[in-house]
Amino acid sequence: MSKELVEALNALEKEKGVKKEVVVEALEAALVSAYKRNYGQSHNVEVQFDKVAGDIHVFAVKEVVEEVFDSQLEISLEDAVKINRAYEIGDQIKFEVTPQNFGRIAAQTAKQVIMQRVREAERSIIYDEYIQYEKEIVTGEVERIDHRYVYVNLGKVEAVLSHQDQIPGEEYHPHDRIKVYIYQVENSAKGPQVFVSRSHPDLLKRLFEQEIPEVFDGTVEIVSIAREAGDRAKVAVRSTKDGVDPVGTCVGPRGERVQAIVNELKGENMDIVEWQSDPAEFIGNALKPADVVEVIFDQQNERICTVVVPDDQLSLAIGKRGQNARLAAKLTGYKIDIKSESEYHELVDQATDSTVPSSKNN
Repeated sequence: MSKELVEALNALEKEKGVKKEVVVEALEAALVSAYKRNYGQSHNVEVQFDKVAGDIHVFAVKEVVEEVFDSQLEISLEDAVKINRAYEIGDQIKFEVTPQNFGRIAAQTAKQVIMQRVREAERSIIYDEYIQYEKEIVTGEVERIDHRYVYVNLGKVEAVLSHQDQIPGEEYHPHDRIKVYIYQVENSAKGPQVFVSRSHPDLLKRLFEQEIPEVFDGTVEIVSIAREAGDRAKVAVRSTKDGVDPVGTCVGPRGERVQAIVNELKGENMDIVEWQSDPAEFIGNALKPADVVEVIFDQQNERICTVVVPDDQLSLAIGKRGQNARLAAKLTGYKIDIKSESEYHELVDQATDSTVPSSKNN
C-alpha cells in the first residue's frame, strides 16, 4: 500500500495540480480521527506520513509534568529523564503506538481523502475557468428543463437559467443552442454554480459588441440600456470619434446589424438613440419615435421633468401600457411626466389665473 499511495499522490500533483503537501496534511488529520474512532482512544495523538517511503506512524504525545494526573496525556519528569536526561517540564514526548492492523484503516482513509481532494481540485479548475467568463456572453446548449430552471450545458459545467432570467414567451427545448450572459459564478459546497440570463440588460450590450466592431473597439460607446426583455429595449449610444454617426453605425446598412441582434432575441424591438450631454436633448431622443416640444425641469428636484409633446403624439410618447415613457425614464435616469401641448397650456393658464389678484370695486 505504501508504494501505491506515494504514486497516487505524485499523480494527483502532476495531473490535477494538487500539492502533495496539502494532501498529506489532510491525510494526517483524517488518520488521527480514524485512529481515535477505531481504537477508542481520546488521548493526544499525531500521525506522520513518510512522503518518500509511504510509511504511516501513529504517536501518542505526552507532556512532561511534575505530577501525573492523566497517564494518557502526561508523563512524569522522573520517567522522562530515564528516556533522555535533556527532557524538562513542559516538553512533549512522542511514543509510537501504531497498531499492527492500522494499514487497512489507513488505506481506506487515504482513498477517501484523495478522492475528496480530486473532487475539490476538479471543482477549483472549473471555477477558475468560468470565473473568467463572468459578465460575458457565451453559447450553450439546452440540456434539460424542470419547473425551476432551464439547464444549459456550457461544456464543463451545467449553468442554470431561472424564470426571471428567461425572455418572457421564449420557448426552450433540449439541444437548442442559445447565447446567455453569465452574471454570477459561485464556488459552493456542491461545486461551481454558474447563473446565466437571457433577460439581463448586459446581454444586449455584449450582443452589440459581438455584432458591431465599432462598439467592440470603443469607437461607439453604449452609455445606457433600458430593457423589457422579449418586448422592447432602448439603447443610448455616443461616438468617441468625430465624424462617426453612432446610431447609423449600430443600425448598419439596411438595418442588418441591429436586425441580427433582434433575431437573436426572438424579435425584441430595438430603439437606438443618440446620447446627448444636454439632458433636455437626451430626454427628447429617449422618447422617440414621438416628437418633443419642450422639456421643463422641476426647480425643486433636477431629476424630475415635464415633457410637452404635440397633442396628436401623446399616446405615442407614452406608449402601449406606458412602455415608451417607462423605458425612456430608465434610460435617462429622470422621472418623466408627459403632457400634451393643450394640457400643459391649460395648466399654465390655471397657474397664471391663481396668481393674478382679484379686482375690487371702489
